[in-house]
Amino acid sequence: MKILVTGGAGFIGSAVIRHIINCTSDAVVNLDKLTYAGNLESLADVSASPRYAFEQVDICDRAEVERVFSLHQPDAVMHLAAESHVDRSIDGPAAFIETNIVGTYTLLEAARKYWNGLDDAVRARFRFHHISTDEVYGDLEEPTELFTETTPYAPSSPYSASKAGSDHLVRAWRRTYGLPTIVTNCSNNYGPYHFPEKLIPLMILNALEGKPLPVYGKGNQVRDWLYVEDHARALYKVISEGRVGETYNIGGHNEKRNIDVVRTICGLLEELAPYKPAGVARFEDLITFVTDRPGHDVRYAIDAGKIQRELGWRPQETFDSGIRKTVQWYLDSLDWSRHVQDGSYQRERLGTAA
Repeated sequence: MKILVTGGAGFIGSAVIRHIINCTSDAVVNLDKLTYAGNLESLADVSASPRYAFEQVDICDRAEVERVFSLHQPDAVMHLAAESHVDRSIDGPAAFIETNIVGTYTLLEAARKYWNGLDDAVRARFRFHHISTDEVYGDLEEPTELFTETTPYAPSSPYSASKAGSDHLVRAWRRTYGLPTIVTNCSNNYGPYHFPEKLIPLMILNALEGKPLPVYGKGNQVRDWLYVEDHARALYKVISEGRVGETYNIGGHNEKRNIDVVRTICGLLEELAPYKPAGVARFEDLITFVTDRPGHDVRYAIDAGKIQRELGWRPQETFDSGIRKTVQWYLDSLDWSRHVQDGSYQRERLGTAA
């Protein structure tokens, strides 16, 4: 296949592209606007491949998106381009509505026009895979409850509402126009090349600099953690073997409280970090409880049974193995972390607007 990956310079998108180039014989076209969180350094190991191409394009630019379809003639689309940070969506929701909803609509229409013009055999093979989040489902109230593919949507933040809207658009384009779409909803990803506004890289980098480790509320929010390379394998399974019209939930079976995640990182840094900042006796002493995020969901947890039964995917990493790899990667990749922060973000607190 030739696969058009939107948002391929981002965290999950770059993991998907590295997996495709390194582990398959398929070709990739990376379509990315290169916003603050997009970094082509994340693809340095595969960018020289003859099976890789890059197009710096905004998914909201219909003419440019249509040009990319016409020029590259993809067999499938994996749509990952999105604004993704909840805190940023609280401070500035407009960008999330524009990219996640209007951008998805624009991409769907360009894909539909392209798909309608294909020969019958090629048209029958085409797939539009929309990658979304478990946050569209909102909160889980019961401690044993899990999100399934039929859980009603109840988004809590501007981010999750914008992703819910894009999910509905994708399913509507399937129902109304017959566009062969598939949707996946994943739990919290972590791993290498994660922009440092998210919890795990933020904690690692702040700790190494002796800065406070801000934990929202009491840190009792529960998330299901999914190693990003496991997610990339799952997404490729879906685009190559998944059934059109289906939804697949992808989770890591690793439910952890945020405070326990932060304490685990501190423990690993005690073991692995080559130095301690001046004045820091224990990394855990840097933990600082701060006012909780407005509308913060308490618990997410995914039932990934469907993708396991139907496509044979299971996560290879436990949380213990994945978080150790992640901490070690950041210790070995401080230059990448410095380069990806363009100066507009200094790891300050975002999302405090009530």
